[in-house]
Amino acid sequence: MAVMLDTFTTERIDANDAAHALSEACMLATYEFAGYKQKRTEQKTIEQLTVYTTTDEKEVEASLFVGSVYGRATNSARTLVNTPSNLLSASALANYAVELAKKYGFEYKIIEKEEMETLGMGAFLAVNQGSVERPKLIVLKYQGKETWEDVIGLVGKGVTFDTGGYSIKPKDGIVGMKTDMAGAAAVLGAMEIIGELRPEQNVLAVIPATDNMISGSAFKPDDVITSMSGKTIEVTNTDAEGRLILADAITYAKQQGANYLIDVATLTGGVIIALDVHTTGAMTNDEALFEQVLEASVETGEFIWRLPITEKDKERVRNSPIADLNNSPGREGHAIMGAAFLAEFAEDTPWVHLDIAGTSVTTKPSDLGPAGATGVMVRTLATFVERFEK
Repeated sequence: MAVMLDTFTTERIDANDAAHALSEACMLATYEFAGYKQKRTEQKTIEQLTVYTTTDEKEVEASLFVGSVYGRATNSARTLVNTPSNLLSASALANYAVELAKKYGFEYKIIEKEEMETLGMGAFLAVNQGSVERPKLIVLKYQGKETWEDVIGLVGKGVTFDTGGYSIKPKDGIVGMKTDMAGAAAVLGAMEIIGELRPEQNVLAVIPATDNMISGSAFKPDDVITSMSGKTIEVTNTDAEGRLILADAITYAKQQGANYLIDVATLTGGVIIALDVHTTGAMTNDEALFEQVLEASVETGEFIWRLPITEKDKERVRNSPIADLNNSPGREGHAIMGAAFLAEFAEDTPWVHLDIAGTSVTTKPSDLGPAGATGVMVRTLATFVERFEK
C-alpha cells in the first residue's frame, strides 16, 4: 500500500500526525479475532506500507512507529476482551500481566486471596465468595521519573464473567458477560503503550480480577461487608459487583502512592440508556484532571461525556439504615450512582471514572475493525499519561 501523506495534512494536522493516524488505523482496521474454529479464514494483513512525504524521513518513521504501537496495544486489549471466560480466568489474566511486566521491565505484584484477607479487602473478597476461581489483585508499577511522586493510578475492573450473582441476570443479559473485564484490558493495553514509549511519568496500574458466580458460599443481598477503607457496605444488589471490587482497588492504589486516579469499568447498563453505545460516560471530583482526560479523548477520537455527581447523589449512596454505604440505591441515575459510590473511596484524591459499558463492544463492524471488542480507552489512557501535567 502506498500513501501520499502530504495530501492528508491541514493547518491542524501535520505530516507526523497523519503518519501516526495512518499507522494506527492500519493496525486497527486489519484486526481479526482468530477464534477457535477448525477451519480458519486467512487474516487480513498489509504486507508493506510506503509513504511519500516532503517531511523529514526520521520524524515520519518515528510517528509511524508510535501509531503502530497504539494500534497494536488496542488490538491486544480487543483480544483479551474477546476471549471466553473459561480460557481467561483471573489467574490467566494475572499471568498475562506478569508477562507484560517482564517484557517491559515493570515492577509487579500479584496479590493472592490470603494477602487480601490480611489487607482487609472485604468488598473484593465478597464478590469472589461464590467462585472456585481464586481472585487476583494485579499490580504493575512503571517509574519514569527519578522519584515516586505525582503518581497516576490506573484502575481497571477485571470481572472475567458476571452472572449477576443472586441478583442474577436474565438469559439475554448474561450472554456476553465475558467482556466485563474490558476495563482491565484497557489498562493493560495502555501499559503496553507505556512500556514501549517510556514516558517521563510514574504510573501504577491496579486490576482487581475475579468472576461473579452463584454457589452456596456466594454473597447475597442484605449482606453487610467491610471494605479495605473500613467503610461498611450494605449489599442490595449482587449485580452491582464492579463497584465493590473497584472500591478496594482504589483504596489500595491510594495506599501505594497514587496521587491521581482514573478508573475504567463496564460498570452500568444505565450509561447506555443515558449516552447510547458510542460515548463513554465520565464522572469526576476534579475539574483539572477531567479536562486533561477530555483532551486526550478528543485527540484519540474516543468520545466521552461528563455526567454529574451532586450532593443528592452522594446522599443516596450513603442511605443505609445499617451500614455506611448502599451499593445500589435504585435504578434512577444508575450510572451516576455507581460513580457516586466510587467517589466515597477516591475521597479527596483527584479522580475520573470512565464507564465503558456501552463503548467496550460493538455489534457492527466499522472501518477501524470488526464487530466485537473495541479496545476503547487504551489510546485515551496512554495519551493522557503521555501529556499529563501536574
